[in-house]
Amino acid sequence: MNFKKIVAVDETLLNEAALKQLKTIGKEVVVYHDFPTEEEEVIRRIGNADCLLVSFRTPIRRSVLDACPNIRYIGMCCTLYNPESSNVDVIEARKRGIMVLGVKDYGDEGVVEYVVSELVRLLHGFGNVRWLEESTELTGRKVGIIGLGKTGGMIAEAMRFFGAEVLYYSRTRKAEAEAKAKGIAYRPLADLLKEAEIVCTCLPRNNYLLGDPEFALMGDRKILVNTSVGPTFEIDALKKWLGTCKHSYYLCDATGMGVARDALKDIPNVLYTPYISGKSIQSVERLSQKALANIRTFLSEAPQV
Repeated sequence: MNFKKIVAVDETLLNEAALKQLKTIGKEVVVYHDFPTEEEEVIRRIGNADCLLVSFRTPIRRSVLDACPNIRYIGMCCTLYNPESSNVDVIEARKRGIMVLGVKDYGDEGVVEYVVSELVRLLHGFGNVRWLEESTELTGRKVGIIGLGKTGGMIAEAMRFFGAEVLYYSRTRKAEAEAKAKGIAYRPLADLLKEAEIVCTCLPRNNYLLGDPEFALMGDRKILVNTSVGPTFEIDALKKWLGTCKHSYYLCDATGMGVARDALKDIPNVLYTPYISGKSIQSVERLSQKALANIRTFLSEAPQV
């Protein structure tokens, strides 16, 4: 069984080989490479499609599902952390019998490389900005990871490789990570913020953990790195912290910056990399293959219509 119509409603990053594969499983395939800004345009693009592919950027809410009743499958070409934080109304879709599948573990390697690269540049002053008066290595620095999922765990391991002391905070303790061979120590959030010199947030989308009280605990001469989709903090609180703590820095890429770009673009201690660190030849290939595998899973399990 194939789809009658497949629509990639925005830039899903699927590579050319994957797009060719779509034509073998969809009678009609329509692919867009931009991001619609109005819901009416989203609805127009989807139309009578029974298969919808979407990135993390385009909202697919109940009103879209109402207007596009032929949808049987939604392929999220991004990580589906949890239904509550998703740009797709996963709960409503599943109530309607629409299968929604996301893609995991495709861009983490590039994100880890970004974190290591930008920290090394800042610690040594390779980019004409240096954190401390003298050049310093990661060796012996205290790095705190907030959110020890796949990305957070890989960053923790990288920091350990460079000799950093790694602390972490997560809603659930990670016994394996804390095992002696791993050497990663748990701290309550308040303790981590006070103790760590470098704090890296690796959280699901729309998780805002840092406000004025948390930044007050951090104090000055700290580095905050964000690998999440969009801010993990209250924007005004971050601005206040960076304005008061002139020797502190905020690092993020295009994914981490999200909606905060205009508010933060003129702050000198915001070090912004306008690229998606999780996007590479390798990550696009992993994403493409996993997205296709999800579609095949649906087609193999779906009842004949």
